[in-house]
Amino acid sequence: MRTQFTRELTALTDDLTQMCLLAHDAAERVTTALADADLAATYEVFALDERLQKMYAACEARTVVLLALQAPVARDLRHVVTAIQIAGELSRIGRLTSWVADQVYAAHPGHVAAGRVAEVIGAMGGLATARTAVAVEGVAGGRPGTGHAAAVVEMARLHARLRTALAEDSADRPLDAAVDLALLGHHLERCVDHTGRIDRLLRFLETGVPPTAQEEEADAPTG
Repeated sequence: MRTQFTRELTALTDDLTQMCLLAHDAAERVTTALADADLAATYEVFALDERLQKMYAACEARTVVLLALQAPVARDLRHVVTAIQIAGELSRIGRLTSWVADQVYAAHPGHVAAGRVAEVIGAMGGLATARTAVAVEGVAGGRPGTGHAAAVVEMARLHARLRTALAEDSADRPLDAAVDLALLGHHLERCVDHTGRIDRLLRFLETGVPPTAQEEEADAPTG
């Protein structure tokens, strides 16, 4: 029975790693789609999100079976519960990138944005891509990543630049277009937030400290 549980837990971890790779690819491809008005990259984002949602459903089913039939305790229970929560965060990243891709599709053959706004949105997409890469390494290695606090500060700075650029260029675009661009930036910012949640879940798995108790000290220097 224990051998079967270990096998299922390993398979679940492998699925999570694969989901992380899909989320990273989705963030990378949507950034390309934004920069180049690339319809092929947009379609790839839709396909990646579809695969993410299917894998999330499969992970959810696997964890239900593990909880119901294996009755894990202590660290094993923490592992199973953490796994389904991480899968949920990755599923949300997939949805967010798909929503951004929707705007690229709607604007095609033109670009979603130009000038300073496009530059800032591109940087936000690049940061989301970088943080999903950290999540891949964290889930694969079973250890939380580093640098999330700095990424949050940088994303906040970029979001402030986006608001400023939208306000200063308000005469050049309709209000609804400005709202869509602000929402697009919000979606990319949320992608980074979800990777931070993954870091905290991995730290919970490692230490047993609940994610909410880590909020202010997750990236604090040690020693």
